[in-house]
Amino acid sequence: MLSPRLQLRQSQALVMTPQLMQAIKLLQLSNLDLAAYVENEIERNPLLDKAVEDDGPAERSADDAMPLTVSGGDATAGDWLGEALEVSRAGLEQGLGTELENVFPDDGPQEAAMPAGEAAPTSFAEWGLSSGGGADSEYNLEGFVSAAVTLPDHLAQQLVLAIADPVRRIIGQHLIDMIDETGYLAGDIEAVIEQLGSTRAEVEAVLAIVQTFEPTGIGARSLSECLAIQLRERDRLDPTMQAFLANLHLLAARDFAALKRACRIDDEDLAEMIKEIRALDPKPGLAFGASPAQPIVPDVFVRPLPDGTWHVELNSDTLPRVLVNQAYYAKVSKSAREVDAKSYLSECMQTATWLVKALDQRAKTVMKVSSEIVRQQDGFFAHGVRHLRPLNLKTVADAIAMHESTVSRVTANKYMATPRGIFELKYFFSAAIASADGGESHSAEAVRHQIRQLIDAEAPRDVLSDDAIVEKLRATGIDIARRTVAKYREALRIPSSVQRRREKLAQSAASPAAHP
Repeated sequence: MLSPRLQLRQSQALVMTPQLMQAIKLLQLSNLDLAAYVENEIERNPLLDKAVEDDGPAERSADDAMPLTVSGGDATAGDWLGEALEVSRAGLEQGLGTELENVFPDDGPQEAAMPAGEAAPTSFAEWGLSSGGGADSEYNLEGFVSAAVTLPDHLAQQLVLAIADPVRRIIGQHLIDMIDETGYLAGDIEAVIEQLGSTRAEVEAVLAIVQTFEPTGIGARSLSECLAIQLRERDRLDPTMQAFLANLHLLAARDFAALKRACRIDDEDLAEMIKEIRALDPKPGLAFGASPAQPIVPDVFVRPLPDGTWHVELNSDTLPRVLVNQAYYAKVSKSAREVDAKSYLSECMQTATWLVKALDQRAKTVMKVSSEIVRQQDGFFAHGVRHLRPLNLKTVADAIAMHESTVSRVTANKYMATPRGIFELKYFFSAAIASADGGESHSAEAVRHQIRQLIDAEAPRDVLSDDAIVEKLRATGIDIARRTVAKYREALRIPSSVQRRREKLAQSAASPAAHP
């Protein structure tokens, strides 16, 4: 029987509030993304201020702050702007040691140029001090900044000088648009012929002209054609070299014996031709429009102490410093009369306070996780990568009483500067490989390092197969399968034993010691 009744229940639930979602988002941001996020929040929230190290917090004082436009307020933005302009003008004249009329003599005195009865200038543009691209600005400083030349622009400039015929110039521009960032022609000639209604002979002729442009090797349809264009420019494209380019697959497979038979050359000629090929640029288009490499800024510093322990500290340069302007909030809140204004100020205060707390909590969490990583991987910092221990997120999370997802977010996009170099925090988390004698397991990263060391030390006539590497690793106490060795070797971009043997024999035959 259904009947209404009261019932009391107790339960737990996780509510994802906007503040909690913000804190989670801050954890996984890199230092660059975090700085951009904080800058955006400072622009949106009038109660947030940057903290300056030398002069204290760059806060708006309660006396000279520009008031908000609220109902019942008698201050106006125009009064503030006029005072700011007067202060800026006086400051500029004092810094320059003269009056502005002497700096801009062509403009003449401002008072003389102003018709009687007009108001004083109310913008920097009217004072003749604008640095932006306004209509009244004589000099635009941004106009002097040179932009990076892109590959299509570079080729289009050469096309105008190389081809005068309008029809062929259209074909050439269409071909340039098909060239990818590496410099290769991405597309089929047949599609160009059909789309433009031209003939194959005409399109091929225009392509041949485009392939003479700088950088040399541009507009090729394959690697062999790209190298052939560059060799032709150097007058080195003879029949033997053409045969060599036609068999590049043998060079990639390190099958030097078959390559010598196909080109009918000896060891000395082969070494010389390989040297010439290596001097060419397989991707000529990458020289244009490449974005500059951004250096990695570490989030954590680790340095040794005299007692053999390690000191872990956060990089203060990557930590945004923001403060809540309590004085500005107190003054503005007194002037607020409308409900919407009070609600807006209250929301800004709540958001600002939470952001400061979230940034502080983020810094503490990064410090906790980094300190535990250093404690777990003490052997790596002291003796090198061979002593890297297997480590997973759960081990660190249990040690610092946090959830695995929190540790995962903290280790994302964070870097640690150590005496052995700069490493991503995720580098120290590695899978475990069992020990052959039942002892402590080994880190997968340490095993990969040992595989590389074994291969680097092998002799040209004693190249180690994957099975031989397995036996050597088991002799050191590492229980590993052959397919795992092959997987690690391929991940390290190390060719097979057959390819390595061919390459090392060819190098030893081409070395000066082999030809006294």
